[in-house]
Amino acid sequence: MISVNNVTLRIGKKALFEDVNIKFTEGNCYGVIGANGAGKSTFLRILSGDLETTRGDISITPGQRLSVLEQDHFKYDEYPVMDTVIMGNARLYQIMKEKDAIYAKEDFTDEDGILASELEAEFAEMDGWEAESNAAMVLNGLGIGTEFHESLMKDLDGSLKVKVLLAKALFGNPDILLLDEPTNHLDLDAIAWLEDFLIDFENTVIVVSHDRYFLNKVCTHTADIDYGKIQLYAGNYDFWYESSQLLVRQMKEANKKKEEKIKELQEFISRFSANASKSKQATSRKRALEKIELDEIKPSSRKYPYIDFRPDREIGNEVLTVEHLSKTVNGEKVLDDISFVVGHDDKIAFVGSQELAKTTLFQILMGELEPDEGTYKWGVTTSQAYFPKDNTEEFSNEMTIAEWLTGYSPVKDVTYVRGFLGRMLFAGEDGVKKVKVLSGGEKVRCLLSKMMISGANCLVFDEPTNHLDMESITALNNGLIKFPGVALFSCHDHQFVQTTANRIIEFLPDGHMIDKITSYDEYLANDEMARKRTVFTAQKEEEEY
Repeated sequence: MISVNNVTLRIGKKALFEDVNIKFTEGNCYGVIGANGAGKSTFLRILSGDLETTRGDISITPGQRLSVLEQDHFKYDEYPVMDTVIMGNARLYQIMKEKDAIYAKEDFTDEDGILASELEAEFAEMDGWEAESNAAMVLNGLGIGTEFHESLMKDLDGSLKVKVLLAKALFGNPDILLLDEPTNHLDLDAIAWLEDFLIDFENTVIVVSHDRYFLNKVCTHTADIDYGKIQLYAGNYDFWYESSQLLVRQMKEANKKKEEKIKELQEFISRFSANASKSKQATSRKRALEKIELDEIKPSSRKYPYIDFRPDREIGNEVLTVEHLSKTVNGEKVLDDISFVVGHDDKIAFVGSQELAKTTLFQILMGELEPDEGTYKWGVTTSQAYFPKDNTEEFSNEMTIAEWLTGYSPVKDVTYVRGFLGRMLFAGEDGVKKVKVLSGGEKVRCLLSKMMISGANCLVFDEPTNHLDMESITALNNGLIKFPGVALFSCHDHQFVQTTANRIIEFLPDGHMIDKITSYDEYLANDEMARKRTVFTAQKEEEEY
């Protein structure tokens, strides 16, 4: 168990947390939610001991091991992947290195033998002989094949490093597990594996995530951070949302009844206070009136942007035709003879673990890359707006936000442009902020403003939910559901894909693709059945052989 006792954290004069008391108990998974800037990641740093409180303390049950998903992707660059994962249990890794050092001695003494024996006993007790196989199981589950297990961390790309650090946090059955945005940069298969892992995990999990489906799947409780307080709810994210909305409705109803009673008492007092025969009753009602207090209803600190894509023209029947498209990147064929036709009602989710294939296709369709073979053709009634995965170049300039967006606006009017910025929570003076200093989330909101102001009827998104808080993801999700045009997108947010897409295209490792008109959940269910059939067939053939 981990307990938060009267914790207050002040940053300057501002109290980020004030007198927080909460207990996280064994066998539960707690989803920590709150508006952008509410202090979710800061709270996890306090729990891990990485950040000192102004007042109060954190206590952990003696003897329990706490494990944290680290954010420094370069910390272990000089270590092999397998060693990095096993470091998740620091004592076990220390024993392994001490044993190796003793056995490597040329002048092995009796004292060394005794120490080695003690270490071997502790090593066996900690299930050390299974450490490498257990680490390999976690790595494989997250999609890191055995060919990478002995590689140095510095030789891995960014997405694989993220997975290794997650495997390190999960390794060795920690008593308390702290995960800050564990689904970031994970493909959907890895997220599904992590969901199953956490559902079966028997100890304490505290997780910050902007993935609503993930929180609904794994969380038994929700810890909501608002106004420096943390309110604990039993249940997942959807249950929290319904409960919090119900609580506000109940408070409003209670206040309405109180207001009616106040009005009734005030009318009686006004009518009869001067009447001698009614004066006692009037006085009694004055006392009753003084006792009535309305419940204070604080609006949530959450802010939802307003995302509304309105096409300037209706789209025709001919939208996009892709024929025999192929592309090789750095010697790897990522697209191999790809063909498909997009209809005027299509919202297509491109899924699967082949991230480079998705990005490459979008870059080709937007004219940023040339295919090696094949053609594509947009319909004459179409206009396109593009959300790239890497937006670094877009914001490498000295312009203010207002100047930057005006450059893309068909109407060169400051008031018109600021209207779009305001929808995306850039109010007042924010318009003069330089684009080069924006945070990841602010850059995403700028790009969404650009897409809205374009009036395009075909939208192409490459991982638009990265860097967005839950409120912005919800707003984008709803905006895309209402959008009357065509959308092509890749996204790791399960709920986003399920509620938006009517067609699924998955790229396979060999560069080919699967194309199905179906919802995402139906696609996954059919895919799972197909895998089970494949495994069953293979087992049957092996038995017959």
